[in-house]
Amino acid sequence: MRGIRVSFLLCLVVFTGAMAAGPAQAQSIAPGVHGGVSLDPDQFYFGGHVETSPLIDRLRFRPSIDIGIGDVTTVAGNFEFTYTFPSSQPWSLYVGGGPAINWYNFDNGSDAEAGFNFLGGAKHNNGLFFEMKIGVEGSPELKFGVGYTFR
Repeated sequence: MRGIRVSFLLCLVVFTGAMAAGPAQAQSIAPGVHGGVSLDPDQFYFGGHVETSPLIDRLRFRPSIDIGIGDVTTVAGNFEFTYTFPSSQPWSLYVGGGPAINWYNFDNGSDAEAGFNFLGGAKHNNGLFFEMKIGVEGSPELKFGVGYTFR
């Protein structure tokens, strides 16, 4: 059963990448950094991300990689999309989600699991953001983070 889930996730990731790809001159990519705490597993995490210009309306692709340190060591590859709600203020709200691949390193071995993240947050026009993620399946259950996207 796990093999089927991993195969489905890999197909979804390939499809997502193909859908996000467009003419190179039409897309701009902004790099960023983020970090925070997660629950189950209990960890501090940090990582990096890139954010594309809007693909459609206010929908952006924001893949990231996280490294978690705590009870176990985790490396997560997240393939998330975000949708920003219109706002005339410097702060705006956003929601999103996407599949994830999570590698867990325990004292007695390691394991890779497919997961999915739902996220929501607030971001400032200058690039600062605050975010909460809820993970299902093999992803950490809850993450609280802060980050910055260089524009």
